[in-house]
Amino acid sequence: MAKQLLGKEVTAALNERIKADVAALKEKGVNPTLGIIRVGERPDDLSYERGATKRCETLGVEYKKYLLPEDVSQEELLKVIDEVNKDDNIHGVLMFRPLPKHIDQNVVENALAAEKDVDCQTDASLGGVFTGKQVGFPPCTPQACMEILDHYGIDCTGKKAVVIGRSLVVGKPAAMMLIKKNATVTVCHTRTKDMPSVTREAEILIVAAGRAGVVGKDYVSPGQIVIDVGINVNEEGKLCGDVAYDEVEPIVEAITPVPGGVGSVTTSVLVGHVVEAAKRKFA
Repeated sequence: MAKQLLGKEVTAALNERIKADVAALKEKGVNPTLGIIRVGERPDDLSYERGATKRCETLGVEYKKYLLPEDVSQEELLKVIDEVNKDDNIHGVLMFRPLPKHIDQNVVENALAAEKDVDCQTDASLGGVFTGKQVGFPPCTPQACMEILDHYGIDCTGKKAVVIGRSLVVGKPAAMMLIKKNATVTVCHTRTKDMPSVTREAEILIVAAGRAGVVGKDYVSPGQIVIDVGINVNEEGKLCGDVAYDEVEPIVEAITPVPGGVGSVTTSVLVGHVVEAAKRKFA
């Protein structure tokens, strides 16, 4: 039976570190603050916003919302971004995406100051991930994967790691972050030939395929660490990952459950980035 890599344990440890940092900043008269920019009222955005604001409240981080109608002009949205860029009391910004189709998302994303980009929406932040420089912040989901590996004492040095998925949101940044941890990394994607033969060789397997239960028992081997990034709803209406958990769990050494794994860590990572942004500003 595989060890469960539980998000709640990682989150609890992360939260303690964040609380200590918040207390230290407040002693210096700094109140770390997240700016939330939301256009329209997509249910996914509202749900994530509730989680983010609740976590801010738990950890003593303040937040300010900038709520705009779905038909907002690009010019108005850019004005709001300019406002948060210039506001020294806003340390990090979360802007919900995708934006409505009449807005040029690339232009708007890159208008945000990189030092406030706590969820890697700018090209500058992404460049930071790929160059290893401290520019902006990495995306919260792959960062959550790294937090899980760190918390459970999983040393990546010299190990074979395979990432399934090549998106700029998870797959590619996760690969770069594993390389930074001295893993030997292979990235698989929809055009990979005989993917199971590649993934079975991995010691660490990060799955961000974007399809429910796509990774079954043929993809894994004993002794592996499996981190499942996927969040899907199955035919029974239940949350499930990209890994067929019931097939894979009896074979591997350790695995993140869905729900209760990576997803539960990402909100604390986001709030941690806000606090880190405040620390950098006043270092």
